[in-house]
Amino acid sequence: MTRLFSNINTLKGVGEKRSRLYERLGITTPYELLYHFPRSYTDYTQVTAVIDAPINEYCVLKGTIVRKLPEQRIRMGLNIFKAIANDGTNNFLVVFFNNYYAFDALNVGYEYYFYGKVTGDLLKKEITSPHVIAGDSKELFQPVYSLTEGLTGAIVQTNIKSCLQILDSEPIEILPKDIIEENNLCGLTEAIKNIHFPQSKEMLDMAKKRLAFDELLTLQLGMLMLKGRNKQKTAIKMSSDTNVEILYQTIPFELTNAQKQAISEICADLCSSVPMNRLLQGDVGSGKTAVAAAACYFAYLNGCQSALMAPTEILAIQHYNTLCEFLGPLGVQVCLLTGSLTAKKKNAVKEQIQNGEISVVVGTHAIIQKSTVFKKLGLVITDEQHRFGVEQRAALAEKGGSPHKLVMSATPIPRTLALIIYGDLDISILNELPKGRAKIETFAVTGKLRERAYNFIRDRLNENKQAYIVCPMIDENDNDLIAVTTYAQKLQEGAFSGYNVGLLHGRMSSADKERVMNDFRNGDIDLLISTTVVEVGVDVPNAVVMMIENSDRFGLSQLHQLRGRVGRGMAQSYCILVTDNINDDVKHRLRIMSSTTDGFKISEEDLKLRGPGDFFGKKQHGLPQLKIADIAGDMELMKTTQMVARRIIDEDSELKLPKNGGLRVEVIRLFAKSGDNSLN
Repeated sequence: MTRLFSNINTLKGVGEKRSRLYERLGITTPYELLYHFPRSYTDYTQVTAVIDAPINEYCVLKGTIVRKLPEQRIRMGLNIFKAIANDGTNNFLVVFFNNYYAFDALNVGYEYYFYGKVTGDLLKKEITSPHVIAGDSKELFQPVYSLTEGLTGAIVQTNIKSCLQILDSEPIEILPKDIIEENNLCGLTEAIKNIHFPQSKEMLDMAKKRLAFDELLTLQLGMLMLKGRNKQKTAIKMSSDTNVEILYQTIPFELTNAQKQAISEICADLCSSVPMNRLLQGDVGSGKTAVAAAACYFAYLNGCQSALMAPTEILAIQHYNTLCEFLGPLGVQVCLLTGSLTAKKKNAVKEQIQNGEISVVVGTHAIIQKSTVFKKLGLVITDEQHRFGVEQRAALAEKGGSPHKLVMSATPIPRTLALIIYGDLDISILNELPKGRAKIETFAVTGKLRERAYNFIRDRLNENKQAYIVCPMIDENDNDLIAVTTYAQKLQEGAFSGYNVGLLHGRMSSADKERVMNDFRNGDIDLLISTTVVEVGVDVPNAVVMMIENSDRFGLSQLHQLRGRVGRGMAQSYCILVTDNINDDVKHRLRIMSSTTDGFKISEEDLKLRGPGDFFGKKQHGLPQLKIADIAGDMELMKTTQMVARRIIDEDSELKLPKNGGLRVEVIRLFAKSGDNSLN
């Protein structure tokens, strides 16, 4: 099998230059190229008669070349090549621009399939710059690959065929024979051949089933191995006699039953020598920070330090302020450690952490720097875990050897998906909101009603309330930044000229962001124009209106997060979704947003609409990227692989048996970037 795992530049037809192009796609070996699956297929069995071919649409035509016309030189640098073909009833023109080689390959009297855009009129139709395959070809499902500049689909196909020749002489299989037979699966070599060049729709489906099975099984095995390894580690075992109920008196609201249940589950875990690995999942505003405070207080009473890492400085500062409010009266020393602290201040704080003067450390990535040393770290909490990379989470966990770990997420995830992504974690769910919170009223409107929306916001500001307007900045590029800045200036000078308007975006320095947020919290800013930097965690109880421009650009879960920035106090709050894109898909999504404030229902819908890849945005959720399995659509297959994975691990916890050797290699490959404390 060595040739499949050699450098891609050793493959026939791939030299140094082309190998560098493949590296852009993350492909360094022939084996990895075999797993560069097509993103779609052109089905040449779906032939359209020329007379029925719709103008300006892509179709497959089949015809015999009748005559090749002379080359036309239109102008310098533009040559047109045309051939007349006939599908048995009607003629049509095959047209190529500056592509003599494709034209020259057509032979008069031979039949071909052509896939491309049909133009012309009812009497004279043309197919422009088509993909062409021979009429007697057996490969009628042609793969379409993700490419990079310099690589064409034809080059990738040719190189993959070279890989398949190696596979013929070095066939591979990673599943034990009994699993293949029990689950009615085809062999792996057969599946790889048919995923690239399927002989029929049935064979393509068979290949997809086998490769999705492998992927989901590998994922489940990795998660179970991680859970098993965690149980073999030893954490600080805290005392079950510890009582944290005095903390409830310093929290300025009554805890919900769900919060008390979560605290009970966490405290029970902390009393075990097996490191806790728990996900605390709650909808926006459900009170996760209060639960985290109780966990930190429990650790404090047992002489242990806690660390809470947040993805942004704004959120870290907010957590710091909240934990100071809850824990300060009980004598717990809480500190803030972020990148924007001066070197002198940072060093002073780190010294206090190392000598144990600080019991709870709240911060951003500064917590995981090598120079941050804890005296006795017993509990690690990460907020919005999916926003951290694998190495960052592992680095924090490794600070204390084997500390107890609590993961918090305000992004409601369907339980079925949570069990996969956080398969190594136990799950606590906060499904109640604190008493007295009014349901946020949500309205979807077109830009024609923007002025009315502004009037509505002004009415709330005149009642001494505050509001947000969020503008999408997709890439935080200069053009987006100018657009948001211009929008804020326009509102300050126009519709909201009598009010204090603030601006917040991701390109601002940490100090400027915090200054703006402090001004907003303190009521010095009436209306905050912001990008999605306010998406998670920002808590200003006096803000009662969230208006979202171009709301069609956001996924449902992100809209729900943004909406959750209001409704934090007891006053009635509102969310206004503005869009000028009113196609059926957008209408459907905004109708969902207007009909429910249940984050879990919304997440189910979002998963259906967007799939797990887009569900989390920029793929920082730590779930290894799946190439072919569809978690939302392959639920039955997922359940099957969960059962198979448990059976395998029960027999062979580290996949050391010879029959599981291939699976072990694939698990290591899928979780290649894992740290010691984390496979996911």
